[in-house]
Amino acid sequence: MIGDATTIVTRIADSIGERIISGALLPGVPLRQDHVAREFNSSHVPVREAFRQLEGQYLVMAQPRRGVRVAPLDAKSVKEIAEMRAALEVVALRNSAPKLTSADLARVELALIDGDNAETIEEFEKANRLFHQALVASCGMPRLLASLDGLQLANSRLVFAMARSAGWRPRSNQDHRLILQALRARNLDQACNLLARHIQTIERLAFLA
Repeated sequence: MIGDATTIVTRIADSIGERIISGALLPGVPLRQDHVAREFNSSHVPVREAFRQLEGQYLVMAQPRRGVRVAPLDAKSVKEIAEMRAALEVVALRNSAPKLTSADLARVELALIDGDNAETIEEFEKANRLFHQALVASCGMPRLLASLDGLQLANSRLVFAMARSAGWRPRSNQDHRLILQALRARNLDQACNLLARHIQTIERLAFLA
């Protein structure tokens, strides 16, 4: 029974999350518990839990007397997400890098190559997410990784929004290449500095589109 409830919560959270990330649900749109429960043929309990998961992923906001709404994508929110990601992902990389094996670095490079070869924004976004996850997967800090997964989803939402407003074309990600080169050279400080700068770049680009 618990397993069934968990499956329903995950299904609701994943479905609503995909709509928010893709832009099908716009910033500020209200999410009504009764409407969502009816759509997924569920009670309100799993819907509330799904909303809590989405809030932990920075995709929705619960506000007193206003209910749950899709989180904003304004300059203040983008800056907050970028600064949080830059700080936390660097901490994760500092703990992960000393443990990276040749096989781990090969996975990082594969994600880089997939990003370079991406022909659609969906393929690029998936490769980009896998690259960042592969960098820090060995850090041994599950709570930190869970926080980063949520921040990465918020970042993916921004990537799609930028692609909608400014278009997207296939291109090589030089920042990723430089980070990998620094890790292969065992230059951790350089890799961390490059990573922080790379993450904060999206904040500067977001509202130039």
